[in-house]
Amino acid sequence: MASSTDCPHRPPHRAPSRAGLRAGVPVRVRARGRAASPAVVLAMLAVLTGCGADTGTSTRETPAATAPAAGPPGSAGTARGRAGAETPPPARIPGLGPRTRAWIPGNAGQVLVVTGRARDANRSEAVLYERSGSGWEAGPAWPARNALKGWTDDHWAGDLRSPIGVFTLTDAGGLLPDPGTELPYDRSEGFRVGGTGFAGESLEGSFDYVIAIDYNREPGTTPLDLTRPRGADRGGGIWLHVDHEGPTQGCVSLEKRHMKELLRTLDPDRHPVIVMGDAASLGE
Repeated sequence: MASSTDCPHRPPHRAPSRAGLRAGVPVRVRARGRAASPAVVLAMLAVLTGCGADTGTSTRETPAATAPAAGPPGSAGTARGRAGAETPPPARIPGLGPRTRAWIPGNAGQVLVVTGRARDANRSEAVLYERSGSGWEAGPAWPARNALKGWTDDHWAGDLRSPIGVFTLTDAGGLLPDPGTELPYDRSEGFRVGGTGFAGESLEGSFDYVIAIDYNREPGTTPLDLTRPRGADRGGGIWLHVDHEGPTQGCVSLEKRHMKELLRTLDPDRHPVIVMGDAASLGE
């Protein structure tokens, strides 16, 4: 659908020396209720290249990512022992190797780990980890989808792969009203989308709820912002958005109920980040 963003979608950009993401949380600018003009909507569709219809490219961003655990990413941190005995949460997020762990900003208190089944697979699993006094508490494992051709640590617009790396999550929006998130939320007609995806599925409703993944974008702006600091050729418009029952162009999609839950859970004061990639890459 869109042609210059990766989420039904928008493409990401490449990070120098596999480090493209800046640690820490950028200044957040609240953008609420801005109605997009037809020109803006067309511009957005022209820039999207990651999920659903368009794709973007991605490369490993700055040291701020965590890899999935060996085994279903949600089970390790929440495993309970026999008859009332509780296994304490792990000190480290399961499945993430030393390089990936080094990419996670020290102030991150919420880490959404999206683990792809394989480098070229478009199915994945998402688990939200929250830091507590005793370790990392894991939430439930949610089914997810990523780009049609899988993952890359060198993302370029139109490559139909999702970028591997760790990225901050600072801004949200959607076609529907704010479901109760603490993130700045931009409700806009600019999130209306149509057409069909790679499997012939309808893309309608894909952007009912979105969270911008801070790949090749200006944090603190609406997800609809078309600024691409690394250039349009490195993709952009990489979002978390509602699943449309098919692979994306570069984004990560979750079931609608899980998107609502995630929006209500993320807390900007806890500096949330997403760690995303195939299991082998995240384990490095």
